[in-house]
Formats: sequence, structure tokens, C-alpha cells
Amino acid sequence: MDNSKTLIMGIIAILLPIFVGRFLWKKFDGFFGKNNQEYMNTLEFFLKKLGATILIAFVFLWIGLSIVFHNQSG
Repeated sequence: MDNSKTLIMGIIAILLPIFVGRFLWKKFDGFFGKNNQEYMNTLEFFLKKLGATILIAFVFLWIGLSIVFHNQSG
């Protein structure tokens, strides 16, 4: 794989988790908030939201960078 293709795929692999994490952060209340504002203002809910966002973003980052570096060696 040439350097420009590796660079473009690397940038996409780094930016995709940011956009996915931002989307999940915004939609998490609708998915898991139970339409209860008191519950959504608790520390427990915030930690769940933060943990899920970090986990999903990390998984996307891991997959993206694995694809970039796997294709680079071959």
C-alpha cells in the first residue's frame, strides 16, 4: 500500500471513533435514559454514558488502526 493511501486510511481510522463517540454521547439519553430526568442527572447514569462512549470509541479505533497496519505490511 502506498504512503498516501495509508495516511488517508489512518486519518479516517482516527477521526471515525470521534464521530461515533460524539453520536453515542448525544443519543445515549434517548436510548437508555428511560425518559426520567432525575435518573439522567445521577452520577451512575453519567458514568455509564461515559464508559459506553469510551468503550465504543476505543473499539472503533482498534479496528480502524488494525486495518491500516494490517494492510500496510502486505
